[in-house]
Parts: sequence; structure tokens; C-alpha cells
Amino acid sequence: MSDYTNVKELFGCDVFNDSVMQERLPKKVYKDLKKTIEEGKELSMEIADVVAHEMKEWAIEKGATHYSHWFQPLTGVTAEKHDAFITAPMENGKVLLSFSGKELIKGEPDASSFPSGGLRATFEARGYTAWDCTSPAFVRHDAAGATLCIPTAFCSYTGEALDQKTPLLRSMEAVNKQALRLIRLFGNTTSKKVTPSVGAEQEYFLIDKEKWLQRKDLTYTGRTLFGAMPPKGQEMDDHYLGTIRQRVSAYMKEVNEECWKLGITAKTQHNEVAPAQHELAPIYAPANIAADHNQMMMRILKKVASRHGLRCLLHEKPFAGVNGSGKHNNWSLTTDDGINLLEPGKTPHENIQFLLVLTCILKAVDIHADLLRESAADVGNDHRLGGNEAPPAVISVFLGEQLEDVLDQLISTGMATHSKKGSKLHTGVKTLPDFMKDATDRNRTSPFAFTGNKFEFRMVGSRDSISECNVVLNTIAAQAFKEACDRLEAAPDFDLAVHDLIKEYATEHQRIVFNGNGYAPEWEEEAKRRGLPMLPSMVDAIPALTTEKAVELFETFHVFTKAELESRAEIQYEIYAKAINIEAKTMLDIATKQIIPAVIKYTTVLAQSVNTVRAAAAVDVSVQLGLLTKCSERLAKTNEAMENLAEMVSRIGEYSEGRERAVYCREKVVTAMEELRRPVDELEMLVDKEMWPMPSYGDLIFEV
Repeated sequence: MSDYTNVKELFGCDVFNDSVMQERLPKKVYKDLKKTIEEGKELSMEIADVVAHEMKEWAIEKGATHYSHWFQPLTGVTAEKHDAFITAPMENGKVLLSFSGKELIKGEPDASSFPSGGLRATFEARGYTAWDCTSPAFVRHDAAGATLCIPTAFCSYTGEALDQKTPLLRSMEAVNKQALRLIRLFGNTTSKKVTPSVGAEQEYFLIDKEKWLQRKDLTYTGRTLFGAMPPKGQEMDDHYLGTIRQRVSAYMKEVNEECWKLGITAKTQHNEVAPAQHELAPIYAPANIAADHNQMMMRILKKVASRHGLRCLLHEKPFAGVNGSGKHNNWSLTTDDGINLLEPGKTPHENIQFLLVLTCILKAVDIHADLLRESAADVGNDHRLGGNEAPPAVISVFLGEQLEDVLDQLISTGMATHSKKGSKLHTGVKTLPDFMKDATDRNRTSPFAFTGNKFEFRMVGSRDSISECNVVLNTIAAQAFKEACDRLEAAPDFDLAVHDLIKEYATEHQRIVFNGNGYAPEWEEEAKRRGLPMLPSMVDAIPALTTEKAVELFETFHVFTKAELESRAEIQYEIYAKAINIEAKTMLDIATKQIIPAVIKYTTVLAQSVNTVRAAAAVDVSVQLGLLTKCSERLAKTNEAMENLAEMVSRIGEYSEGRERAVYCREKVVTAMEELRRPVDELEMLVDKEMWPMPSYGDLIFEV
């Protein structure tokens, strides 16, 4: 690959984007397709046939031999089935290449082979993938050659959503409809559409592939189940935004190029806080495209890592004691003509539309804090939340001094007469320019922080699909907007009614606003006093999906049915129990086959050393004996903890699948895993490094 990269030529070269469609499609076909994309108009099969033919011809020119409906089932990863463009051979032995409108629009994967939470029985196999024409098709190049990938939704034969995309698209329609109602009340008659705009910052770790292969815990579970902290971790803060190592720079260069080819606007890259941790952030895109791009980005991060002799870890907490990895979901609402509904302007106290939108969102987050927490619930996130720059598991909203002051004025006096201004930042150096700083600082411990003209949801885990949290954000915002519009549209005096409504929402939902330190011990007590949901683990959060409140919310806006919500809850419980079971069995495997034999070997060497030294001369062997005693004591504790964990694992099958099994795994198995890890990590600090059976934390995070 050449050193020079022409980004303009590279960007979107493998995407069937608007410019390609405009160039290749007949004008009428292009116009009809654009109406479908922008206005949701129905696409005729005649138009679909033309689009499919041109898409196929374009893909073949890119080297594609197959096409695939690319979808996002509830497995946590993407799925695809490849079909070649070839048709039956002709009489002369030659073959034709074809791709019809029907093949473009609809596919039929096996619905019972994907997680369905009971919606599909094994014998009820049929499911459908449906083309999401708002997210452009792309050609992906890999070892299999080139494949035309068509972003699709995935539903069962009976119409239930079995994927992440279908509810996301439904929620986008819901918030669009209600947000349009809201801005019409303020006299906006020109905007035709309001779209959730999302930018997802992606954090990840890079480690050497050879060392990764020597760690069964990393290969089976994605995280280290054992590991003592090295003498140096992230205490010096020297890795964050530090000079990027050459090996990692070469990797990042190729990642960027792969992203740009697929139209992913990879923008910001840097070293993160923990050693071996990095971040890649794109520019904002409509929520469904942002979700697609994030899935593509994660695949690229992993694929390119292998080419460089590296392994990309996307687990939320691959290493205990240092930063975990999240996916900061930056969310805003933008009209088709460029108006950001979360832009406060220079005088937010006078921006009535913004204040209504803001207080509606405060209301939405307060009422549905449990749902928002559940949308970021993940097995790995249980280890990440609450420390090392990850937000706590309690949902709160950071507004900053400026907006909090405006709300305080509204609550106390009923009127907001001023907004705090940003002051001038004086550097004290004549050659450096003085400049105006923002009116508000940032809060890295807040789960849901207002950051200028958007909300940053910092709780999402690094492996998770961003669809889940955006489904919740879109739908709860739609509900709050609808309730506000219902009242304002019926009000005899709009100006008075909107003023009263903003004050009412600000007053009733001020408990959700917290600008302080989310890590402070007193915040947990304060949050309890305020009545905020305390959901420390994934298992605690899952019930939020099936409350009466949640069912009413999602059914009202046709985002989920009750059956779909119940199925998702069952899938979540199943995922949790299976993940913990795999982790526990991996710990037992490592302890039995690697740790205990290594410690026995080392203690044998120590014992032999004691006897040899004693026989040679009458000298002090207390050091050897002390070390032998320490190792032997911890070895006994390890064996005891291992037997206890084995007993806990053997009983998992006694508990009913679903919540009962997940709760057992959370309360008993996880506790037993922690008890096994403790003496093993202590042994790592005692045993000769040459005899320890796997690379240490220091080897993994400092030798990249």
C-alpha cells in the first residue's frame, strides 16, 4: 500500500451512494428511489428491478461475484448469507449473471436458527430480510473476494422484529412524527423531516496476536479472567493522547483507509487512557446509518489487526484495574434543512423551543431511566461501569452550569431572564492568544451529559450495537414530545401554555439532573434519596424491558410489541447465563491445566532448593521456606476455590432457563469466580515468571 492516500478519491469508492445512483440510474428511477429514501414512498417492483440491475453491474465492476443481505440479528454481531450472481447455464454452456428487484428487496434466512426468545420454534423456520434503502449498499473486499452487501432489516414470518435495525427504523419514524408536530407549533413550516443524528466513539485495545493466542481466557471470552496488575498501569496518564507507536500508526492508517472506502467518516484517532487502548470516532450520521457504520467499523478493526500481527479487543473490561472500553453515543435531533433542535444558541434562556425540547428530554430520561440503563446492559459492562472514566450504573443528566442556572431560574421564579456567559481564558503567555471558553465545563462521570448541542450517552459498552440505546432515546423522546404537543395544541394561549409546561417539566424532573462527581460515595446515597433506579448489573436491568410502563411506551409508538419485548428479555437472560457459564468453565480449565501444574512445579523447585542448600551448608533458608509456605497456602486456597466454582457450575442446569438461571449465575457463579481469581492473582506475584503459564498484564499492554 502506498504511503500517499488521496482521501477524496478513496472515500465512498465501494459504496452505492447517491452520486453513483445519480450517475447510473435513469432520471425517473433515481427520482422515485429518492422519494422512497427521503419520504418513505413505496418502491414499485419495476423500479426495484432497474436499481438491482445497475447495482449488480456496479458491484461486478468492483470485482463482486456474490451478493448478501447484511443484517443484525440478536446475536450481537452481523449476519450474512452469500449468493452468487450466476443463474442456470444456457444451452451453449455459458452462464448469465443476474440480480432481480425481488432478490434486492427480500431474502429468506432461517429465523429459528437465530435468537428469538421463543417467538420462533425450531420447526418454524421462515424469516425475511427486507432492504433498508436509506442505508446504502456497499462492496466488501476480503479473503473470499468481493461481495455486494445490502443492509437489511430481519423479521419473522409472523412479522416480529428479530434484529436491531427494525425497531431502530420504527423509533426513527416515531420521533420524526412527534418532533415535526413540536416544531410546527413554533411556526416552522419548511422542515419536512427530523432525524436522530448519531456519532459513536469507539474504544478498543490492541495486543500482540502471539500473546493473545497464549491466553485461553482472551480467546474464549474476550477478557482476562486472571491477571495481576503490573507495577505501572495508567497512573501516570502518559498514554492518553500520547505519541502513537509506529506499529499502531500503521494499523490505524489501514483502518482509516478501509473505513473511508466504505463511506465511514473516520475522523478522530488517538491513544486512550489505558496502555494499549485507543479510540476511533466518526462524524455524525443518521441513526440507522451510524449503527451500520459502527458494525462495519468493528469488523474492520478486527480484520486489519490480524494483518498487522495484532488482536483487537472490544470487550468492555479486558483488563482489571485499568480503563475499560465504552462506546460514547452522541445523540441529537436534526431537521432535513440543517436545524439542530438541541442547539441552545447564545441566549438559551430566550430560546423557548430549545427549552421545551430540553425539558421534554429531561422528563423522558427521568421517567424511563430504567429503560435507558437496560439499553446499555451487557455482561462485560458489569465490570466496567463505575470507575476508570466509565460512568456509574445510575442514570443522571449533566447539564452544566449555564443550563442548570436557567432551569433554576424557571423553577424558582417562573422566568429565566439571563444565561451565564463563557468568560475569556487568559493563558498568561503574551504569544498565545486569549479566547472565549465555553460557558460550561464537561463531566466525564455523567452517564448522559449535555455537551453543547447534543447529549452524550457514555454508558454504552464497546461491543454493543448502538441501535439499542438509540431505540430507547428516540422512543422516549417521541413520547415526551407527543404529550407536550397534545397539551399545547389544545391550549387557548400557546405562549402562556408553553411557558408553564417548561416550568412544570423542569420542576417535576429536576431530580434527574446531577452535575457533580458520579464516583463520589455520597452520590449513590443521594441517588437513592432522589428515588433514581439503582440497577448495578445486567440481570438487575433486564426487567425494565417488560414493565407495564415499557410495554405501553413501545406499543403506543409501534416500536415493539409486548411479545417482542418479552422475547428480548428472555434472550438477554440467556446471553448472560451462557456468557458466565463459558467464563466459569474457562477459569476451571485454565486453573486445572495451567495454573495448578505451574505452581506445583515451582513449589517443587523451591522444596528441592531448600533441601539442597541445607545439605550443602548450615545456612539460613527462611526466605525459601517463607516463599514455599506462601505459595503452598495460596495453592490450597486456589484448589478450594476451584472445587467450589466447579460445584456452582455443575448446578447451573438445575435452574430454569431465563431469569432464574441468570440470577443464580450472577449471585453464585460470579462470586465463586471472584474467589478463585484472588489467590491465583496473588500466586502470579510469587511464582517465577519463566514458570508462569501465560503472558502477564505487563506483557500484554506494554509490549505492542
